[in-house]
Amino acid sequence: MIPYKSIVRLYKDKKKPLYLQLANQLMQLIKEGTLISDAPLPSSRKLAELLNLHRKTVIAAYEELQLQGWITTIPKKGTFVNSKVPIIIQKDFKVKNAINKKTIAGFTFYKNKELIPHTNNQKKELIYINDGVPDTRLAPLKELAIIYRNIVSKKNTIQYINYGTTHGNNDLRRVLAIYLNQTRGLKITEENILITRGSQMGIYLSSQLIIKQKDIIVTGETNYISADRTFLHQGAEIKRIKVDTNGLCINDLEKLCATTKIKAIYITSHHHHPTTVTLSAERRIAILQLAKKYNFAILEDDYDYDFHYSHSPILPLASHDTNGNVIYLGSICKSVAPVFRVGYMIATKDVINEAATRRKYIDRQGDALLEMTFSKFIANGDLQRHTNKVLKIYKERRDLFCKLIKEELSEFLEFEIPKGGMAIWVVLHKKYKWKQIAEISEKHNLRITDWKNYDPTNSGHNGMRFGFASYTLKEIEILVLRLKKTLEEVKKENYGHLKHC
Repeated sequence: MIPYKSIVRLYKDKKKPLYLQLANQLMQLIKEGTLISDAPLPSSRKLAELLNLHRKTVIAAYEELQLQGWITTIPKKGTFVNSKVPIIIQKDFKVKNAINKKTIAGFTFYKNKELIPHTNNQKKELIYINDGVPDTRLAPLKELAIIYRNIVSKKNTIQYINYGTTHGNNDLRRVLAIYLNQTRGLKITEENILITRGSQMGIYLSSQLIIKQKDIIVTGETNYISADRTFLHQGAEIKRIKVDTNGLCINDLEKLCATTKIKAIYITSHHHHPTTVTLSAERRIAILQLAKKYNFAILEDDYDYDFHYSHSPILPLASHDTNGNVIYLGSICKSVAPVFRVGYMIATKDVINEAATRRKYIDRQGDALLEMTFSKFIANGDLQRHTNKVLKIYKERRDLFCKLIKEELSEFLEFEIPKGGMAIWVVLHKKYKWKQIAEISEKHNLRITDWKNYDPTNSGHNGMRFGFASYTLKEIEILVLRLKKTLEEVKKENYGHLKHC
């Protein structure tokens, strides 16, 4: 007989009722094969005695199992495991105390070579060099929480918690139209806006609308790697043009347009990703003229428009677009915190309506309550106040970061002070390699993770982005010190190797 008394564990102080605890554990015994098909179960009276339970608790557990099809009761014979329950052969994983450890699928599935898995196994003792992300410790959580609580406490909020429009919350769309018209010189209404879960969704939806297999999209020789992978996933052929201190080289684009039918160009106009250079006003107008002449789309990803330290930002291409060529992408995530997945896609009404239709197949709708919260957050002027606050903090961090790198690391790398954004572009001297540095940096509690992503064409430019906005002044000092120790060890190691040779 199964030793129910020793293998069944019930806890009266748990919120889950005892009969459900018992039913779940008996179900698990059947799944594991401990209770096999057609095996008899103790009577409700007997099992109640064994487990020191009230008989009604056992009866309720049996009734639950019977409703779910795990057991069957035969009058005057007893209760049995359902004969139709399949026999489950247990695998011996040979792992001590392995419990439900599922790692390999029991079926084949398709993997995409263009995409890379995301890992999130950060360790507290390590400092991670990032791509340029906001400091979440500065996020205005209290202000957002007050607005959110106020919204959910109102009776009329119930109308917003059902299925809604795939375009996004209408209040947020109206408020965003006003805000973007004022801050970016756009001339739009809410009909030109689709609320997204960040700019990455906007890139994905845009590629769905524009690109088919073998269609050509133009990017910089260096480019935002996630955009590249999105376009490749869609079957695009990427043509790359040079990037200099004024952004994408228009002469290269003009030559390409004269010989090749292109569908779109992807640009990060305000601060080119990854090199941080700003696309000049003259080149912006030139791209618009070429788009009108050759009928291609412009995907303008303005991911950090609000962060400019030297002078007022140059207005985006979307503000000068009179022909409907630009799809303008942005997000509030970068300004506040990545967890708040609120972004926007802006285009002509026909494009937005089609994007909204496609969006429902990957995300039926956004978070209406969160979107309503940000609608009031923006309308109250809170977003602009928060942006102004962190802009001063990030500028101070940029200045210290650049100062220390110049003083301590100029022997190993060079850079230009960025005019805005949350990262700097550093170019390592050719005698050193990021791979070796990334390996040795681990010994100094410094992790360099993304160095492979910045050279998709293997040109050997030896550059990568160093984010600075997410570190305090003290953390910046520690980061630079650890990087200096790493580089000095690399230098010593390389010198020893050369001496030995």
